[in-house]
Amino acid sequence: MIGLLQRVSGASVAADGAVVGAIGPGILLLLGVQRGDTEREADRLLERVLSYRIFDDAEGRMNVSLLDGGGALLVISQFTLAAETRKGTRPGFSTAAMPADGERLYEHFVAAARQRVGSVATGRFGARMQVSLTNDGPVTFWLEVAPAAGRTAAPPS
Repeated sequence: MIGLLQRVSGASVAADGAVVGAIGPGILLLLGVQRGDTEREADRLLERVLSYRIFDDAEGRMNVSLLDGGGALLVISQFTLAAETRKGTRPGFSTAAMPADGERLYEHFVAAARQRVGSVATGRFGARMQVSLTNDGPVTFWLEVAPAAGRTAAPPS
């Protein structure tokens, strides 16, 4: 499972011409689900996202997490994060989860986040969306959680 997180002073997402999710200061998370991911990977990634220290402390050092400092979370599904891009000039998506699995794990991630964070907004799974953000820093990190040891992802179909 892949999370591209950005520290933002504000972000919103629209679908079908209407804003469906918006936050003030916090984290915009683009979430990519890969074949073989389970609730276990979703929970591990959520823990990393919420505890990742990307907000400034009193001395101006990145030493405060979303859980420590308040702030909101905007979660947007983005299957293109799971694209195979190592060769060629066109991305392949054989490593991305099937849509039903991706949606199930996205919904699991969001529900678990809502139990821990005061303000969680979302995009619309599977929709064509327009994302607007003001990246604060800029601060952007790529987090990836692989399936547990001894377990491999399903082979590409």
